Amino acid sequence: MGELFKTLEPPDNFLLSAAEGWLGLGDAQSALAELDQIQPHQGTHLEVLLVLWRVHSELKQWDRGVEAGQTLVEVHPELVNGWILRSFALHELKQTHSALSLLLPAFDNFPGSCTIPYNLACYCAQLNQLDDARAWLKKAAVANHAYVRLNAKTDPDLIPLRDSLDEIL
Repeated sequence: MGELFKTLEPPDNFLLSAAEGWLGLGDAQSALAELDQIQPHQGTHLEVLLVLWRVHSELKQWDRGVEAGQTLVEVHPELVNGWILRSFALHELKQTHSALSLLLPAFDNFPGSCTIPYNLACYCAQLNQLDDARAWLKKAAVANHAYVRLNAKTDPDLIPLRDSLDEIL
């Protein structure tokens, strides 16, 4: 199946499962302790990085979330996850300009994604770039209208567009 989907070998696969279990129980700190025991050379494994990002998200360690997202982009640039997660963490750090500029190139790389234009709309709205925000939201709706319609009306990042959502969508 290739290097991308290579499964972890014991004991790392057990540690990853334990980390996911701790996350499911709401204990991100214990999940992080499990991940810390994984062999260093497995630190760039896709599943390890995704769980690591979730742990940092739960712990609101957004700077570490940016690092995990950046590593995902560097090691697995063909997957959309890292691009989205890195920018989301930057936005949470109030670095929305960086979140926007680093996510923009991903739109061309992942034309079927709804999340990329949706998040770009959110970032533009928060930066008061409302015309751009409307355009991105329309692109997101083309990719998945039901998702956008459901989420846009309650998304706090899109409050600047709230009055014009019906005409956008």
